[in-house]
Amino acid sequence: MRAVVQRVSEASVSVEGEVIGSVGDGMIVLIGIHREDTEKEMEYIARKISGLRIFEDDEGVMNRSVTDTGGSVLLIPQFTLYGDVRKGKRPSYIEAMPPDRAALFFDDFVELFRRMYGNVETGKFGADMRVSLVNRGPVTILLDSSRNF
Repeated sequence: MRAVVQRVSEASVSVEGEVIGSVGDGMIVLIGIHREDTEKEMEYIARKISGLRIFEDDEGVMNRSVTDTGGSVLLIPQFTLYGDVRKGKRPSYIEAMPPDRAALFFDDFVELFRRMYGNVETGKFGADMRVSLVNRGPVTILLDSSRNF
C-alpha cells in the first residue's frame, strides 16, 4: 500500500456536486492499493497514519499524531499512486489492485482505521471525485508498506 498524507486545516471531497466527506484540522490521506497487498500491509499503513507525528506540540515541534490531537482524517482511494511511468509517458497501472478487489480492500481498510482511530470520513471508490484541501505547513508525507521510501 501507498499513502500520501497531508496535514490540513480543512479538506472535503465531493461527487457530482455533493460533498460526501469533509474534515477540519487533521489530515487527508490518499490511499493506493498494490495488487498483492494483504491485511499485513493494511495494518502497517493504518498504524503509520494514526501514529505519524506531524502536528506541533506546545513548543512548536512536530511531535504529536492525529491520535494525540483528536483531529479528523479524510481517506481517499487513489489507484494512480501505483502509476508507473518509467517506460514512457502514459502511466501503467499493472501494479495496482484490480478495481473489484480494491474496492473491497479499501472498505476493509476504512473499517480497520475506524476501529483504530474513529474520526474518519471517506471518498467514494471508483467515483469521479473533486478533492479540495488547505495543506497546513505545507506538510506532505509519503508512506509505502514495501518501505521503498
